[in-house]
Amino acid sequence: MKRKPTIAICYDFDGTLSPGNMQEYGFFDGLEPKERRTFWAESKQMAKENQADGILMYMRLMLRKAEQDKRLKTTKSAFRAYGKSIELYQGVDTWFDRIDAYGKQHGVKIEHYIVSSGLREMIEGTKIARNFTAIYACSFLYDNNDAAVWPAQAINYTTKTQFLFRINKGIRDVSDDVTINQYIPPEDRPVPFTRMIYIGDGETDIPCMKLVKEQGGYSIAVFNPKKIAKKKTSEKLKRENRVNFCIPADYSVGSRIETIVESIIDKMASEYKLQVEDKMSSRKAKVIHKEELLQGVVDIVPEVNGDEQAMPHLKMSAETVS
Repeated sequence: MKRKPTIAICYDFDGTLSPGNMQEYGFFDGLEPKERRTFWAESKQMAKENQADGILMYMRLMLRKAEQDKRLKTTKSAFRAYGKSIELYQGVDTWFDRIDAYGKQHGVKIEHYIVSSGLREMIEGTKIARNFTAIYACSFLYDNNDAAVWPAQAINYTTKTQFLFRINKGIRDVSDDVTINQYIPPEDRPVPFTRMIYIGDGETDIPCMKLVKEQGGYSIAVFNPKKIAKKKTSEKLKRENRVNFCIPADYSVGSRIETIVESIIDKMASEYKLQVEDKMSSRKAKVIHKEELLQGVVDIVPEVNGDEQAMPHLKMSAETVS
């Protein structure tokens, strides 16, 4: 049975599959109205004052808010419960099954990955979590009471690219910082960048978008069609040649993104078939060439007419060819 080629579709989460920041679903419900409005500004201020990473600061601020108000829960189970309330863009809930089925019809295996600066535990609580081969996102370290005490993984806009290489090389263990840096021949990598699609919504996705596009894959910028500023950001990414396509975040049947992704799958599947045919043709050509060389030796042997001095040379030539 022939192994199907794998196509990886990698997604940001906030603004890409969901119209808002995931922290604003569930967790923000426990904050006072003023705190909800100022949370992100406060997080940015913490980062500036401490010259710290913005992702680490929002994670720290979540824990601080919980320390100040015991009604706020920051346990693993609470985060997963928050995830159940996350709003998704139109069509997202059925998108993965549809794309998987399309890939199967065209002889390819589709794998979906999340590469996000949001919280893994909250994404795990969503109804679409089962569709992902792996969820690479920020996460907390938890104590014996299931309470978050420290960041276990923080993923910002530049470290996101690390996880594309993990997908490319097939190294899913995020604690493995040895194998990920070892050289693996391109032909041995399970998902070459030429069979990778990255879908994101903003400037924090630029490193991933640029990497995938420059390595021969496809990058897509999506935007909330209800927000003009988001559309302008996506159009800017297209003008700057950071992405291949700029389209609304509507994943429903017959949508533009469905048409485009299916067309990309068609192209990648066809290119893979051509690569296979090229390898087969090359192997056949080598075999034919070898047979012709051997036949040439066989044709020469009768002409020697028992010349003992020439025989060792011909024997050595035949061995060299074989």
